[in-house]
Amino acid sequence: MIKIGALVSGELGLKALHTFYENNRIELSCVFTDFKSIRIINYCAKYKIKVFKGNPRNNSAIEFLNSIEKVDILFSVNYLFIIEKELIEYPKLFSLNIHGSLLPKYRGRTPHVWAIINGETKVGVTVHKIDTGVDTGDILLQKEIELDEENTGSDVLSKYNIIYPKLINDTINVILDNKAVFIEQVKSKATYFGKRIPEDGKINWNWSKERTRNWVRAQANPYPGAFTYLNNEKIIINRVSFSEMAYSYNMVNGKVLSAIPLIVKTPNGALELKDYYFADNKKVKIDNTDTLGV
Repeated sequence: MIKIGALVSGELGLKALHTFYENNRIELSCVFTDFKSIRIINYCAKYKIKVFKGNPRNNSAIEFLNSIEKVDILFSVNYLFIIEKELIEYPKLFSLNIHGSLLPKYRGRTPHVWAIINGETKVGVTVHKIDTGVDTGDILLQKEIELDEENTGSDVLSKYNIIYPKLINDTINVILDNKAVFIEQVKSKATYFGKRIPEDGKINWNWSKERTRNWVRAQANPYPGAFTYLNNEKIIINRVSFSEMAYSYNMVNGKVLSAIPLIVKTPNGALELKDYYFADNKKVKIDNTDTLGV
């Protein structure tokens, strides 16, 4: 029986923690998490699992590591912190991570959000070795997920909640059954995308209608949301659809073509705002003389 150390954060991390604990082919030796992942911390307390809370960087986890028996594998799922070399090299065998993309594409943060923004028709999940690069380690397993043009970032996370536990168990099985084969990533196919913050959600109405729709659905509720402005009042938008409403090419992009329903011009077509609200819950009148984005 191999010993696993789990590095987990958030809801996906909690789902993974359940999976590790309930798998009877391994022993869950310890957990690393962040202070905000209260449900993970409480789960560890309930089942008397040793847990390190907070950022393990700058050797802060050394005392904790010295207090536990050496683990065979460290397995990171949705972990909040960067994992430094000392921790990567700590287990007897190797350290693994589940990354929410089909590596080597979409290395980096929030890969599923970036994939939707870029109009991808599929996303995926990859189990790979952790090294000192950013999602550059050799690949063990991958699972592809088809996307349709209505899927949001939240929809993809719901799919991940189903796929992650299965991938964890599949990973454990191939390792214990001596069937693990690691494949080097093809560097020439790699792409990287960085961290996103709520302020990054602003819509540029000079974008095509397709990119704007993807931008909106990628960041829809419960994410902070794509947004625009009307007379300095912030509007958060969760869903748009293509409209057949007429317009002239020389109209400014972002011009309101219709107030009810709210339809807006882009360079190559009109978009109807199907689900939107003013950030400050104000009741602001919109009419056909308005232009969004200002």
